[in-house]
Amino acid sequence: MEVLEKLKTTRRKEQELEQLSPFELKNNLIDLAEPEKVKKMAAQMLNAGRGNPNWIATTPREAFFTLGKFGLEECRLTMKDPSGMAGIPQKEGIGKRFEEFLRSNRDMPGIKLLKQMFTWGIKEKGFSPDEFAMELAEGVIGDQYPTPDRMLKHTESIVHDYLIQEMCAGQAVRGGKFDLFAVEGGTAAICYIFDSLMQNGLLKKGDRIALGVPAFTPYLEIPHLARYDFDVVYIQGSAKTAGGKSNFQYPDEELDKLGDKSIKAFFITNPSNPTSVEICDTCRKYIVKVVKNLNPNLMVLTDDVYGTFVNGFVSLMRDLPRNTICVYSFSKYFGCTGWRLGVIAINRDNIYDHMISALPESEKQRLHKLYESLTVHPERMKFIDRMVADSRQIALNHTAGLSLPQQIQMMLFAAFALLDKENNYKEACQKVLHNRFNIFWDGMQMPVEEDPERACYYCEIDIHEWAETNYGEEFVKYLEKNFEPVDIVFRLAEKSHIVLLNGGGFAGPEWSVRVSLANLNEDDYHVIGEQLSETMQEYLHAWQKSIK
Repeated sequence: MEVLEKLKTTRRKEQELEQLSPFELKNNLIDLAEPEKVKKMAAQMLNAGRGNPNWIATTPREAFFTLGKFGLEECRLTMKDPSGMAGIPQKEGIGKRFEEFLRSNRDMPGIKLLKQMFTWGIKEKGFSPDEFAMELAEGVIGDQYPTPDRMLKHTESIVHDYLIQEMCAGQAVRGGKFDLFAVEGGTAAICYIFDSLMQNGLLKKGDRIALGVPAFTPYLEIPHLARYDFDVVYIQGSAKTAGGKSNFQYPDEELDKLGDKSIKAFFITNPSNPTSVEICDTCRKYIVKVVKNLNPNLMVLTDDVYGTFVNGFVSLMRDLPRNTICVYSFSKYFGCTGWRLGVIAINRDNIYDHMISALPESEKQRLHKLYESLTVHPERMKFIDRMVADSRQIALNHTAGLSLPQQIQMMLFAAFALLDKENNYKEACQKVLHNRFNIFWDGMQMPVEEDPERACYYCEIDIHEWAETNYGEEFVKYLEKNFEPVDIVFRLAEKSHIVLLNGGGFAGPEWSVRVSLANLNEDDYHVIGEQLSETMQEYLHAWQKSIK
């Protein structure tokens, strides 16, 4: 009786906690996985809940620090005081001085990348040597406000090429180039986009939007905040493979919902989080068909941070350039979450500018008054430039923009990938994740189907699907009657000191868990696989015992 009462208490506690975001629930799981007695025993907690990678890109960082030496030398040319004070870089002749710096420091870390990037920028992209070198020197020193405030000129050009290579499979986009806005990571990008869509009357409180699920938890939460209170239509990724397992692609009947013109915007993570799969070609083409034929003014926001982990990845920014706002963060691929580096991309020919120009006269007058302190022709302001102003409450637009050192590191990351013609870094990153994926499933002792759209950054395990496929509906009913969907993550934390996130918190299958394959060592994933499998078997044994 006492054991049964303890189970009831546990279920009540689990019912309370499963209302939390998975990222908040994680803190409670960490407390279970690493209590004081465990710490004293030096037992190892395996936290596969957060997607912070445990690798970094070294070469572009070495280039950044070496570039800092050049920046300081330039500052000391104009003023050198024993107190530690120096001047600021001067443009005249700086291109030649940078070339001399590259020659005389040929053995410094990262110098090869700096030389390749500078030569490529001048010869292939037509940059002025003095202007390019000046941006590098001022940028790494950070002695000026960002100018242009949206993004530095040469940095934008290089990052643009990087996005075309990585997000568009290197193919030119119909409609031409994209304007970029450098921001403080993907987090800031999402905040800025939502706020500017509202500020400019493109979305209004209570509007209907669509959300591709499963999804990154904040995308589930933001639309329901009081300031937005959107009417959310969920586009459920639930298609099955030939083997009967979920591959989390979107069935046609789900994508057909996007044809409803009452839906103003569609938000999606691609490849997805937590399922870590790219939208397949068939689904992407179907989305394009639905939007173009039925809902041509649908605003599409795609977060493509994991795109670099899938070979030949294609973002919706390529196939629906006029409709799509692309958010890209450098954090995962280059191991730089602490740098806070992201970019918003909007095609120069886009529906946002056209829809603003078609707003009712009363709305145009409101917006004219809003932005009139910035330009004598507010009606001509691009949506992306309005976003820059909105990010600093308009009145502080003159100090808007991502810090210069952040933009220079972003440029070096992008140039590093562009100049890596053999894709050595990409192959190394993908190999790490695929090895961990295979080791995890080896620990689970379960076969796994090949999936060319799989990014392998996360792994989603559907306990419900496993139970029904292998043991039938009665076992599923037993699980639902006797346990909460989050029970398994609590068991793993308390028994095995392993932290995973509950898939239900991402609007995925309630009885599922997400394993981050980015932040632990290979052997750890074998342990996690074994312990997860063992815990699943405990449910099976309990059920088998109950029916004897």
